[in-house]
Amino acid sequence: MRRHFQDVLVGSIELFCAAAECGSFTAAANVVGVTPAAVSRSVSRLEARLGVRLFVRTTRQVNLTDDGRRYFEQCRQALAQLVDAERALTGRQIVPSGVLRISVPTTYGHHRVLPLLPGFHALYPEIRVDVHVSNRNIDFVDEGYDLAIRARAPADSTFIARKLEDAELVVVAAPEYLSRAGIPESIAALAQHDCINFVLPSTGRPVPWLFREKGKTLDVATTGNYCLYEDVLSGVTLARSGGGLFQAYRFTVEEDLRRKTLVEVLSAQGGCSRPFSVIYPHGRHLSLKVRTFVDFLLEACRAKAYVDGRLA
Repeated sequence: MRRHFQDVLVGSIELFCAAAECGSFTAAANVVGVTPAAVSRSVSRLEARLGVRLFVRTTRQVNLTDDGRRYFEQCRQALAQLVDAERALTGRQIVPSGVLRISVPTTYGHHRVLPLLPGFHALYPEIRVDVHVSNRNIDFVDEGYDLAIRARAPADSTFIARKLEDAELVVVAAPEYLSRAGIPESIAALAQHDCINFVLPSTGRPVPWLFREKGKTLDVATTGNYCLYEDVLSGVTLARSGGGLFQAYRFTVEEDLRRKTLVEVLSAQGGCSRPFSVIYPHGRHLSLKVRTFVDFLLEACRAKAYVDGRLA
């Protein structure tokens, strides 16, 4: 069998991946324990072999080109498979390590994931977590993310979704607003109220409110003086300030409900929820760091051990 790779090439690929993760030849050199010049030479060898530019270089940092991103995605999966193959053969325990890139929505990020990260770091100190907190849908391959958490399961069959929890929805308002506008006693009464709407980035349309009535789930379009973009939690802040009614996940307003800075209404028509899931591309080889984080999240949700968003 003809050899396809030279020994030095595998090392060059490892240094290339380190530079891609760190965004700097110098930072990658410090992590790996070589000189920045060695990293630069390794990347240059790869570029010469492939006939493409992998990085756009500046004096302060390096950024992957489109070709570089695609190559990095495949290379890091291949390296992870090699590590896992060695681990399976030798039986040696390998410590999870490396950079883990995740994307989370603002609600679940602030109230669930971010509070858990210090505990995760204490267990796995060699994993660095890069967190993209936004409601924008990301591109796994082009943007180099390992996993994402979303409130709606992807329709694309190329993704695997593992449910974390069903998050209950509630309609809330400040006591000040309710004393001024009255308490809605029915879904129809919402037409007489200021309902704070959030526009879903993927559709450009306000998210309908969900209710249960006579055993059926209803999608209700609401209207009001405020339409919010990007940050769902801004709706909680506006409702707390007397801006109107807002349908939020219960876990985002639990503290307000305890302190009575917000009041739940239409509880008789409540009980609806949306599932939050951790998703990743189907067929992708999951590295040890990704499997470790997914297992950590699933265990946290199974235990229902959240206290003010933290693991008890």
